[in-house]
Amino acid sequence: MNAPIIPTDALPVWPANLNEIPKEIWEREDVYQLELERIYYGPFWHVVAHTAEIPNPGDYKTFFLGERPIIVARGDDGQVRVFYNACTHRATLLETSAMGNKSEFECPYHRWLFNNRGELVGCPAEEDYTVDFQKGDFNLLQIRTAEYAGVIFATASDETPDLDTFLGESKPYIDKILGKDGDLELLGYQKVLYNSNWKAYFDNDGFHAPLLHKAFRMLNWQGGKGRQFATGPGHIVFVSQLTVPSNPEFLKDPSIVSFKGTDPNEGSVLVALMPITGIIKHLDMINIRFAFPAGLYGTEVHYASFARKDDDPEMARHRMRQGANLIGPSGLVSMEDAAIFSRIQQGSRTPGYAIFQKGVKDKRNVWHDYKQNDETGNLPKWEVYREVMGFQRSAG
Repeated sequence: MNAPIIPTDALPVWPANLNEIPKEIWEREDVYQLELERIYYGPFWHVVAHTAEIPNPGDYKTFFLGERPIIVARGDDGQVRVFYNACTHRATLLETSAMGNKSEFECPYHRWLFNNRGELVGCPAEEDYTVDFQKGDFNLLQIRTAEYAGVIFATASDETPDLDTFLGESKPYIDKILGKDGDLELLGYQKVLYNSNWKAYFDNDGFHAPLLHKAFRMLNWQGGKGRQFATGPGHIVFVSQLTVPSNPEFLKDPSIVSFKGTDPNEGSVLVALMPITGIIKHLDMINIRFAFPAGLYGTEVHYASFARKDDDPEMARHRMRQGANLIGPSGLVSMEDAAIFSRIQQGSRTPGYAIFQKGVKDKRNVWHDYKQNDETGNLPKWEVYREVMGFQRSAG
């Protein structure tokens, strides 16, 4: 179903100044439906899995592309495919488990059976079907995919550019985080449903960290050097220096903020891919934040922690503990974010605009060089958002 076209006279009023964002877009159902159509089902690549989550033939993971349920499966031939998670007979959801290993997916309604390559291999009472019925016409609907550094991307659009073009200058920084070979092992997940529109999560900036997060200040991480820059269709890269804390005694276990295999000069590397995927290495942890919108007022995020396959057990455990306890959804230096996302949502019910200030050099033109703690690194992706959504900027 296509999203309803918003009448021209009902479009959000987008001001001439690029640092001003209409607050109403967080609250409008018609805008949200248009976002699904133009962004989530439009010409963007979306991160749906990492090969470490489905390393063996028969492994699968369920997830969402926008609000559409999908299955990411490694077939018995070793190939990774992404399918819509719906029986091609009467659209019944096929798989409800978060992950597992199966040679076949069976629909519980009428017992249609699909192998892990998505092929229809069995259906009861086939002799009574339409005269032109052929199993090959009813294989699971497959979605276009691509892979980089073990990250599996999917797109619902034939117009999406190739993945290299989409990732652009962010690729070397993804390599810094995951290793170019992507040779990782899944450690586990923390999953959370934020009480906010996906754009509140998408709009998290570099300005807030030392101001909002008390532990960030206690560890004196706001004093490090770093940089951020925009790249590709709305991506942002952050590279930050993290000093070794001089006062870790306030922690019961100071090892949680220790460096075991990371250069503190690039102690934190974050690639925020448009629209809402985060790929992160902070200290020694390796993390991918898989995210999708869950209605107008919800955003679900799966914080997945990884180790390198060649890590010894002690290093793997160290990475897992850092990932869960530092910047997970209730992590030491990130626990306040959930409250802020919700408060942004509530505050956006008031009239007017969200107005960026820190680092604004030009109100009318996009630029791409920012200080580490500027909030304006988000403005290029807001401009991509505005253009893709078709919102015209007023002459001012």
